Amino acid sequence: MSVKKNAVFSTKEIVMIGLCAAIMCIAGPFSVPIPISPVPISLTPLVVFLSAYILPPKMCTLSTAVYLVLGTIGLPVFSGFTGGVGKIAGPTGGYLIGFLLTAFICSVFNNRITVNKINKNIISIIGMICGAFAYYLFGTVWFTLSQGVSFYAAFTACVLPYLLGDALKIAAALIIGSKLRTLSVK
Repeated sequence: MSVKKNAVFSTKEIVMIGLCAAIMCIAGPFSVPIPISPVPISLTPLVVFLSAYILPPKMCTLSTAVYLVLGTIGLPVFSGFTGGVGKIAGPTGGYLIGFLLTAFICSVFNNRITVNKINKNIISIIGMICGAFAYYLFGTVWFTLSQGVSFYAAFTACVLPYLLGDALKIAAALIIGSKLRTLSVK
């Protein structure tokens, strides 16, 4: 059996896409609800940030899409071991869909911008901040429209409580991701 030369992804790339999606599926359900917001604290952004270190943009985005499709069809891979169309269509669905943008943006910064090692960390941090901004913006607009509240009210409830935690996730991703980048063979 011969390998198709025009294959979109190699076997190794498919495995890496599936592996990153699987890690999102494992980490995503573990979440902590907080009383001041309808959006739980989740490890999903951390996994998206880390995936962006080892996968190029198309693959990282596809890995995130696989996670979202699995959750949308009902597998309990979203926060609190939930899944289904209702979760995507619900008030926090915009944050989940926003992870597609996050995956793409972070991976572009991590894999397409070439600089020296010191500046690479700065570029990675900027990429993760831009990626977090993408899911915050998409999710907050979605929440505003679905709940009929002001953007300010949605921002206050759905973004402000998470800034410190996401800063810690970015720091963790920088430390772990830098090591993953050196271990992964592209």
